[in-house]
Amino acid sequence: MGQAEPFRATALIVEDDALQREMLSLLLEESGYRVIQCESAEAAERVLDNNASAICLMLTDVQLAGDMNGVELAHVAKDRNPKLDVVVTSGRPLKQPLPDGAKFWAKPWAPLDVLREAELAQLS
Repeated sequence: MGQAEPFRATALIVEDDALQREMLSLLLEESGYRVIQCESAEAAERVLDNNASAICLMLTDVQLAGDMNGVELAHVAKDRNPKLDVVVTSGRPLKQPLPDGAKFWAKPWAPLDVLREAELAQLS
């Protein structure tokens, strides 16, 4: 009989900049997360449609490839999973309100911020 794989929390990274997406993914993987990467909100929405309850943390930039932005995606994500820890980042001030419970991080943020948020998301 095979051994069961230990539970790994899942994070969804939505970022159209490949270097930032990869850096976030590496940070979270080093923290024990399973990471799903998307470069557009539309791709992330498909992931949420199939796996929203299995994801405990979503980090998204505001400006993304495609027609939907990160704030709009945050609303979709919270609709699919109200308990989801959602962080929206941007180098500019937000022009749209975030859904209840979502957080905004102004760029630049520190890698330690990501690690702290990952730890909090696993506890909730």
